[in-house]
This record gives sequence, C-alpha cells and structure tokens, in this order.
Amino acid sequence: MTKDLHLTQVDTSTTPPTTDTSRLSWATSMFYFGMLAGLYPMTFALQRFNMGRILGSVVCFWALVCMLTAAVTSWEGLYAQRFFLGFVESIIPTGFMCIVSSFYTQREQSLRQSWWFSATGLFTIIGGALNYGFGQITSGALKRWQYIYLLAGSLTFLFGIVCFFVPDSPVSAWFLTQDERIVATERLRHGQTGIRCTKLKISQVKECFFDIKFWLVALMMASAYTVNGAVSGFGPLIVSTFGYSVLDSILFQFPLGGICLIFILLTGYLSSRIPNIRIIMLVFCCFPVMAGCAMIWKCDWYHRAAAPVVGYSIIGFFGPVVSLIISIGMANVAGNTKKSFMAATIFVAYCVGNIVGPQLIKSQTKSRHYPELWLGLIICYCITIVSAVVLYFVLARENKRREALDLNDVDRDKMAFQDLTDKENPYFKYML
Repeated sequence: MTKDLHLTQVDTSTTPPTTDTSRLSWATSMFYFGMLAGLYPMTFALQRFNMGRILGSVVCFWALVCMLTAAVTSWEGLYAQRFFLGFVESIIPTGFMCIVSSFYTQREQSLRQSWWFSATGLFTIIGGALNYGFGQITSGALKRWQYIYLLAGSLTFLFGIVCFFVPDSPVSAWFLTQDERIVATERLRHGQTGIRCTKLKISQVKECFFDIKFWLVALMMASAYTVNGAVSGFGPLIVSTFGYSVLDSILFQFPLGGICLIFILLTGYLSSRIPNIRIIMLVFCCFPVMAGCAMIWKCDWYHRAAAPVVGYSIIGFFGPVVSLIISIGMANVAGNTKKSFMAATIFVAYCVGNIVGPQLIKSQTKSRHYPELWLGLIICYCITIVSAVVLYFVLARENKRREALDLNDVDRDKMAFQDLTDKENPYFKYML
C-alpha cells in the first residue's frame, strides 16, 4: 500500500539516498482529524436519540467507507478516505464507554471497559496474522492490501447489524424481564451514577470545564496515546530497520498485541476485585513503556537485533495504561450529559495523541534511531505519571471531605436518579 499510493518518497540526490515518510505520517494522522471532527456531534447524537439505531446505522456506513479504501488510487485520495473513516468511527469508543457506564456499577465498569478495549491487543494479533496471510498472495485482480479492507469492511457491516439491537439502558433492555429491569436499574442507585437521560444539559458541560479531574484525565489520555500513533502506523516499518523482512516485521506485532490483550484484561479484573488500585496500576504500567522506548533508542540496531525487538514488544503495556484511564474517567463522573462529554473528550485527547505520535518520526534521523520519537514518548509518559499522581490526591481528598459530611440513606436514594453530576451529588464516591 505504501508503494502503490506513493506514501514514501526516496530522495536519490543525497548520499546515501534518504526516504521521506511525511505522507505516511499525515495519512495516519488524517484519520484522527476526522475522529476529532466527529466525536462531539456523534456522542451527543447517541445521548439524544435511540442508541441502537444511531450506533447500527453509523457502523454500517463505517463498514462501507472502510471497503471503499480498496478504490483509492493516490495518496491524496487516501487522505480524504482516512478523514471520513475517522469521522464515522468516532461513535464507536464513546458509544461503548457510555453503554458500560449506563449498565454497570462503578466497581464493575473497569472489567467491562477492559473487555471491549482489549480488542486493541486482540486485533493487533488478528490483523497482523491477516496482513501476513494476505501478504502471501501473488496473483489476483486486486492488490494485497485491497483484500484486507474488503474483508474488514464486510465483517464490520455484520457487526453493525448487531448494533441495531443495543438497548438504551437497563430500563429498556429487551433481553430482561420487567422484574429484571427493575433490579438492573436499582443496582445503579448505590453508585449514584444515574441512568440515561436524553436531555442535553449545558450546565453539566460547563461544569466539566471547571473540573480539574476532567483536564487531568484528558492530559493523561493525550500523553499516553502518542505511542499508538507511532506504533500503529510505523511499527512494522521501524522493526524492519532491525534487519527483518517486511513480512517478518508484521509477525513481531504478535507479542506487542499479546501483552496489550493480557494486561488490559488483567488490570480490569484486578480493578473489579481490589478497591482503589486503578491509579496505582496505571502508574506501574507506564514504566515498561518507558523502558521499551529507551531500549529501542539506545540498543545497537545490528542485523536481526533482539534487544530493540524486546523493547518494541513491552511497549504493549500502553494498552492497560489507556484502558485504566478510560475506566477512571468514566467511573468518576455522574450526570448523563457530563458522562457523554467526558467520553467524547477522552477520545479527543486520544486523537491528539495519535496525531502527535506519527509527527515525532523524522525519517532523516533513522541513523540515530529516531531520537525525537523515543525521547518524546518517554516525556509523554512522565507527564502521564505526574497527572495520575495529582489525580489520586485530588480524588482522595474529595472522598475524605465527603465522608465527614452528615448524610443519610433516605436522601441518597432520592438523589440517585435525578441526573445530578458527581459535584452536585454529595453521596457520589470517587474511585481511585
């Protein structure tokens, strides 16, 4: 695909010839510009209208846009296609986040959020296997990469049909009996996170801008996801510089994806079993990512070098870091508009990280092991750690203040389903 669409340019006027990857960088980033444009309107459409119909329709349209990638014939066309693909895909992460926060208690959310986000690791493996398999094709009317997009789009269309059956909340869950709906709704009363409300409340949006945890979560997400912007678009290209073939470098996505998958699920499980451990695990998961970046940067890149490949693999710990940020962000807000706005903002920050990541790769610094990339990622993860520590003390202090208030269970039950925000509701308890 890189060759067919001229995403890299070789400058033969230099000695030795140099390769300019700026087009590939912008093709990667353009997807996230599209997602930035779609996040807020898509998220509030989910809140305002029937969730299943909106989600199903957009996912089916997303599938068609994905299949149209096979019709792209130039890098300019790919830019346009990537933008619109990002725009329609913006509904997926925020939709899943809002579904989980609407159906499950605060303690249960971390594990459930990890289930869908673990697909980051799972499909790194599956996608790598498919890329490797399609890479063996030597005949046929289409290019190898065109088959991949046609398959991905077809499977996504089937998933879109399933999305039409997603209920708005436990109150309208078609797979539950009337008594089960009551029980499922009452379970949410203790956590004070509320149930779905279709009214858009500007006051809750304004509250977000004056809520420090809103900004800390966004800063953590933007910092932590810079690594994905670099790894997703340039991973095989970087690994191939260690002396491996293009197809072999695809196989090295497997250990990275495996670490991502396993530790997203593990941290999600531990969060649901051990109280107030999420931020602590987030901080500890940052250290392997930083170590992996340092290993790639400072180790020798001789032919088929092992050390930088190991470093590349343990970068997969960025998966549980991001999963925990999502869990922390969504479990610590109440009020339906505020939850929607938080979900959209988390993925705005996600887009910012993914846009910045590819721009840190300067092809002319390849001989020096891309120092701007690895140093930039290490700095980003230092920012993530500092933000997480600050958030921990902010939430702990607020919990301590609320525990000292003279509150009663009668008012707790009355306020649970009034669509109050976490700041308006003194019974709301923050998860650390």
